[in-house]
Amino acid sequence: MTAAAKRSLLAGLRWTSLRLRLVVVFALVALTAAVSASGIAYWLNREAVLTRTQDAALGDFRQEMQNRAASLPLHPTKDDLQNAAVQMASSSPGYSVLLVDKRDGDKPIVGNSNLDTFTLDNVPLSLQQQVNRKQPAEAGNTYPYHLFWQRTSIRGTPYLVAGTRIIGGGPTGYMLKSLDQERQDLNSLAWSLGIATGLALVGSALLAQAAATTVLRPVQRLGDAARKLGEGKLDTRLVVSGTDELADLSRTFNRAASSLEKKVADMTAREESSRRFVADMSHELRTPLTAITAVAEVLEDEADSLDPMIAPAVHLVVSETRRLNDLVENLMEVTRFDAGTARLVLDTVDVADQVTACIDARAGLDAVDRDAERGMMVRLDPRRLDVILANLIGNALKHGGSPVRVAVRTDGDELVIEVRDHGPGIPEDVLPHVFDRFYKASASRPRSEGSGLGLSIAMENAHIHGGDITAANSPDGDGAVFVLRLPRDAEELTRTARDRGAEARDEEGEAT
Repeated sequence: MTAAAKRSLLAGLRWTSLRLRLVVVFALVALTAAVSASGIAYWLNREAVLTRTQDAALGDFRQEMQNRAASLPLHPTKDDLQNAAVQMASSSPGYSVLLVDKRDGDKPIVGNSNLDTFTLDNVPLSLQQQVNRKQPAEAGNTYPYHLFWQRTSIRGTPYLVAGTRIIGGGPTGYMLKSLDQERQDLNSLAWSLGIATGLALVGSALLAQAAATTVLRPVQRLGDAARKLGEGKLDTRLVVSGTDELADLSRTFNRAASSLEKKVADMTAREESSRRFVADMSHELRTPLTAITAVAEVLEDEADSLDPMIAPAVHLVVSETRRLNDLVENLMEVTRFDAGTARLVLDTVDVADQVTACIDARAGLDAVDRDAERGMMVRLDPRRLDVILANLIGNALKHGGSPVRVAVRTDGDELVIEVRDHGPGIPEDVLPHVFDRFYKASASRPRSEGSGLGLSIAMENAHIHGGDITAANSPDGDGAVFVLRLPRDAEELTRTARDRGAEARDEEGEAT
């Protein structure tokens, strides 16, 4: 399975995915509709089946009571009741009959069609009382005795029990009709409806999946295109087909991508032109600056023998020439960073020796306190480390306050160099901009004589090593603290960069 297929599968399985939510909504709607329809169908069929069976049995029982029980003698014997009950049951649609009469002294005599399945104990007491209760004769009720029925359960089997009494004197009759067949039929219907509900649920899920695939495929293509666009592939476009809203969205994306590609191309061209201009200007300035610097050095050597009125001007020309030379060198260094041509030249160095050499070359060993133990070996670019230290220490000496302290330590696989001064600190509104190019703080610190590129170049040199520089004020409010963090071995960084470049070239080869 390819990586794209795995991502697509995982995206479809996420709870937050639109595909899964669409399938779940379809399934819930189908389940609700199927359960509602099945429930209504089951209830209607149940009532229809039970009512039909019940009406048939009650109607037949009433007719048999009129035809056979009413024709019995006024005081029937047990055999008379037994024979009548058997005849009524034999002609009935599957129910048992129980006939009850009373002798002198209210002693009951009973005749039934099946003594094993139907006795007086099977008749609920409430039904017996209702059957034997004489109803008052009214305009809407001309009969003193009525037919009453009740559904009951005997040993787990559903039954219909009914009873009535012969008007004018005669036996009381009860019938017992089993509803087990109807229950089985209704259970079969319930299973059928359950299976139909399950099939409807599966069908709705498949339908939702098909709909999600149809609807979300353009959305997925749009997401992939947006991802590629975010990765810098500005020539990414979507194939547009149809006239629906998704097609309009694809056209809008293509127009936005085209506009973005054009703007980025224009900005890249302008940036490249500006970078080329700065590089060309810096190179062109180096030749005359070399000549001017040589002349300035000669004038500086002869300054003591010149007219006192001219000597200050000579010193000014010399200092400004050196400043201009530093500016050109800094501009060329910035141009190399912007063009991506800056490279590390690694060597194994002793950090304490590197710090000592940097301080001695620029400020004098007595101007800075050092806390660096010899023997702390790292593999870095010594020239770029010297540039970083020179800018951080020079910035502390120029803009901070004495004493300036440089502390070197290791933190795991990192080299940590802390440069602290005891000046007024850095204003809070300046802190976010101290590493910006050509940014110069004012107000609380003296006006800088530099170009405003030193800290920016230091940060770039830290980044090319895979490190970073942070600036903050001392917690005790006494001065500013710059912390440089670099990997102790930048060889791994350069090796990783080479591997990434090789992989990129391989991918480009496969694409072509």
